[in-house]
Amino acid sequence: MLFVTSATLAVTLILQPKRSNVSSTPTWETLPVEQPLPPLAKEGYVDHNGARIWYGTAGKGEPVILLHGGMESSLSWGNQVPALIKTHHEVILIDSRGHGRSTLGPYPLSYERMQSDVVAVMDTLHLKRASFVGWSDGANISLIMAMKNPERVNRVYAFGANMNTDAIVPGTFTSHILSEAAARLAKDYARISPTPDGFNTLHRALEAMQNKEPNYTTKELAAIKVSKIAIAEGDHEEFIIRAHTDYLAATISGAKLIILPNVSHFAPWQAPTTFNKSILHFLHN
Repeated sequence: MLFVTSATLAVTLILQPKRSNVSSTPTWETLPVEQPLPPLAKEGYVDHNGARIWYGTAGKGEPVILLHGGMESSLSWGNQVPALIKTHHEVILIDSRGHGRSTLGPYPLSYERMQSDVVAVMDTLHLKRASFVGWSDGANISLIMAMKNPERVNRVYAFGANMNTDAIVPGTFTSHILSEAAARLAKDYARISPTPDGFNTLHRALEAMQNKEPNYTTKELAAIKVSKIAIAEGDHEEFIIRAHTDYLAATISGAKLIILPNVSHFAPWQAPTTFNKSILHFLHN
């Protein structure tokens, strides 16, 4: 989902490993199918910085922007959107540039370019401030929002974030669960993207970006002024070194460390009840 080498992707799209979902399989080794999104109240596009960025909204109340991970799309939030609507939130979904229904544009992918796309969507919706729930690359973008545009951010729940390239667990690229996720995401991409044959192009753009980004200094992270930030991960996180997660929570002023039990980087799919309770508690307290 987040980190895939070209060799891994090639194997993934040919061999789609089947995983057992019998009760003896630990939750953190499963990859349950996510639920479909509920009907959206509004959908639209924002033309920004050479790309066409898709957004959708649902529900009424305090606004929460959901930002998905690399190679994903807003389809990945099907387990979370109903819970947020039920607890009186307006949910804003955004497909990051090159992902889902959004186009890639002529420029190299970068986290700050994707962060600027989020600001453009907020401006289009006349949304002055919102809380953010980010997963993986979306967590990185959420933290960059807090860094670059704190006046637009109420709270950030960052799950599975890395703010330095040296935060990656060795052997990540050979993860079986990552291979299975990539195969699933390739099918989703082909179904909704305006360039249905472009998944490999997206992958190459992500790989080029992730080889050099993100790289924020301790000083930059410590200067984040948003007071309500959660740095979260699963206790079986397979991609981000735990020491890096601890470092983020200790470095960002006032940040809260949350470790979800019995889940991995794919907690929003593996244990949606646990994940949803965690984000809702954070948003409401």
